Amino acid sequence: MRFIPLVLTIALVTALHVRWANKPAFGMLFSPQHGFWQHADPVGPPGEEQLDLPGLKGRSEVWLDERMVPHIFATDENDAYFIQGYLHARDRLWQMELQTMAAAGRLCEILGPGMLEYDRRQRRMGMVYAAEQTVKQMDSDPASKAQVESYAAGINTYIRSLRPRNYPLEYKLLGYSPEPWDKLKTALLLKYMSYDLAYGHNDLEYTNARRLFSKADFDLMYPDFSDTLDPIIPKGTAYPAPAVHAIAPADSLIRENEAFYHFQPDHPDPDNGSNNWAVAGSKTRSGAPILCNDPHLGLSLPSLWYEMQIHTPQMNVYGASLPGAPGIIIGFNDHMGWAVTNGSEDVLDYYRMEFRNGKEEYLFNGAYRKADLRLEEIKIRGGKTFVDTVAYTVWGPVMYDDTYKGPGFLSVRWKAHDASNELLTFSRLNHAKDYEDYLAAISIYTCPAQNFIYAGKDGNIAIWHNGQYPLRWKDQGKFVMPGSDSSFAWQGYIPQAENPHILNPGEGFVSSANQHPTDSTYPYHLIGEYDLYRGKRINEQLRGMQGITPEDMMALQNDNLNLFATTAIPLIMAHLDPVGLKSDAQRQCMKWLFAWNGESTPDSEAATVFNMLWEELEQQIWQDDLQRDNIPLKYPQSKTTLLWLLRDTAMHFVDNIHTPQKETLSELVQRSFDSVAARVAVMPAVALGKARGTDIRHLTRSLPAFSRMGLETGGGQHIVNATKKTHGPSWRMVVELGPETRAYGIYPGGQSGNPGSAFYDNMVDDWGVRKILFVEYI
Repeated sequence: MRFIPLVLTIALVTALHVRWANKPAFGMLFSPQHGFWQHADPVGPPGEEQLDLPGLKGRSEVWLDERMVPHIFATDENDAYFIQGYLHARDRLWQMELQTMAAAGRLCEILGPGMLEYDRRQRRMGMVYAAEQTVKQMDSDPASKAQVESYAAGINTYIRSLRPRNYPLEYKLLGYSPEPWDKLKTALLLKYMSYDLAYGHNDLEYTNARRLFSKADFDLMYPDFSDTLDPIIPKGTAYPAPAVHAIAPADSLIRENEAFYHFQPDHPDPDNGSNNWAVAGSKTRSGAPILCNDPHLGLSLPSLWYEMQIHTPQMNVYGASLPGAPGIIIGFNDHMGWAVTNGSEDVLDYYRMEFRNGKEEYLFNGAYRKADLRLEEIKIRGGKTFVDTVAYTVWGPVMYDDTYKGPGFLSVRWKAHDASNELLTFSRLNHAKDYEDYLAAISIYTCPAQNFIYAGKDGNIAIWHNGQYPLRWKDQGKFVMPGSDSSFAWQGYIPQAENPHILNPGEGFVSSANQHPTDSTYPYHLIGEYDLYRGKRINEQLRGMQGITPEDMMALQNDNLNLFATTAIPLIMAHLDPVGLKSDAQRQCMKWLFAWNGESTPDSEAATVFNMLWEELEQQIWQDDLQRDNIPLKYPQSKTTLLWLLRDTAMHFVDNIHTPQKETLSELVQRSFDSVAARVAVMPAVALGKARGTDIRHLTRSLPAFSRMGLETGGGQHIVNATKKTHGPSWRMVVELGPETRAYGIYPGGQSGNPGSAFYDNMVDDWGVRKILFVEYI
């Protein structure tokens, strides 16, 4: 039956050129004219090339170093942004467009109906609306307008140079073409970062919890401050009396008859955060300040960041840029350096609304108002366009209603919806010469809130916990509020000059690691979810160090001590029975834990066992109380559970409410340990680097060949080296600001977005072994 091979060949060719669900058509991958091999770049930077690019005012030069990092030398600043846009597009065009389409809720256009839920959420979140407000604000500043338009012109010049055969590979696999770039796309990228960093909220879960638990229990489960707080602004700092006050309405408490909310809201990764610190010259060997930063974000290929230098008559700046936006976001220049960590503030509130006539009118201050109805047309590849009607109220978009996860109507007030111009802040930082310039730059910054650290050759170090923070009364914003009453509105903002900050502290350093910015004496009410142990570890180490070198700072960035674990292990061991161990796995786990020094290195079995054990113990304690049918609730933070147990091992939540007997902590610890040991017994590898490891996945999540999987890394949650499974330090930077600036940096990826390039992932291996590379600053 000689026709069978022919039939199989036809079937294979057909299958390879058909998109299955959200998977690309892999036949294009093997095409000799258009597939992967057409994108295989030669090893090494390209030779000298001269381009005549329309739109440039003068002659410019770009030098590519051995890692393909571009160093732009332009005589006109807007020419520099044009070239930056051209280079971003040349190396990262598909990534740039995918991220902005994701932000805008347009993934159905390229990936099909499976992305409809995601796209609806993005539209209802008001991402395009927010980006439109940002474009208006950028256009109101002539310098920002010229900057972003020059940048877009550079991108479009590159796009126009392409033909379908040399589109980036992913366009071919997914079967679509690049669009022209515009200011809205840049604004969408910035708002996507706001979503990633400033969309944190627990209003629905907290409202449900407050209906289930007493106020005393609620405050213990979700406290504002920790007993062992080591805040960003040191304890004992004197704050002036507040310039403004928030006045709570008489009926500001949660209402006893409020219904439960039965749908699960969306949340970004709770560990999106960072470390940064600066040490004064009085603590360094060279006498010069040293600045450090490592933002912790989701890891992907291509990387979020793109390294570059921009040199013009007005500035000489180096650092990490965002493909899709002009300028440098984290970096340094001839005079100073700056670094950022996430502020972790909750700047999003939900308001329950009363509508009539469908979505046409809502009740507000005793009268019905017309809602602004926005028709969101979601084009679906291979299907019919889906039209979603989103109502906008005085608060913002109605994110949830009877047609989407209802019943009921919830409108959202989110700081990111307001007009803002974050690019102007970073442009001013790129140009800054001293502390005063830094202050002028960050004074206009609004969202997402960041901890901006400064170190300069003027000898100053400083940190500002900066953004526009709503002026709220205590507990406002924790719970869903009545949207029919204007007295529940934000009452303005905390004055920027009174945001938490410190300049040249006596300890000789400033630092942040997403911990609470202040102690309880700060006169304004901030809410959010804050880390504890990374900041404590960094501060403990910096307090004890003198004669600091850049190499010392690199070592601290890569510190693997789990301070949370070293605090919890004595408690756990005190409640384990070493005599009653029944299996080899139990004895081995006990041996590992007993000998462990708390270092979460790649070869540590104890780190894996502890992580599994703590997760199981939290489930044992909280599952019976917090896992209710169709009622979303939030587990307390691990630091809260641990500190509570250290104070009171007999806390009533230890007892399982579904059993007649009263459980003890010893029983829960032993039960958790037995469960973990049974799982360890069948694991192929227990060492942290193999059992967890780190995956850096391609942005499509469906092309493992374009990913780097199973990197054997250490670190983890609560650890300065905050590397996890798919999340971790996305850009490490150390800068010594002496007479001659010395700087080091690395990110887990490469400059090219082309999987066929030697520079696609050339820094991943060095990043995985915690190496940081010297940068060429010219």
